[in-house]
Amino acid sequence: MATATISPKFQIVIPKEVREKLHLVPSQRMQVVEKGGVITLVPEVPLTSLRGALKGMSASDLREKRDRM
Repeated sequence: MATATISPKFQIVIPKEVREKLHLVPSQRMQVVEKGGVITLVPEVPLTSLRGALKGMSASDLREKRDRM
């Protein structure tokens, strides 16, 4: 498990093995989520990278908003 230390300026360096595994790049934006005392960093991905993620999904099974109530 990799560890990080908070600097006096409240900055954290993401360990090299994690950056390489997740293909993080300088200036990449991260979402910071806190829940129950746990901080999670979630890399933002461009919407274009999600193209084709739902390929083959049937549009006929979608419900209208009024049907969900």
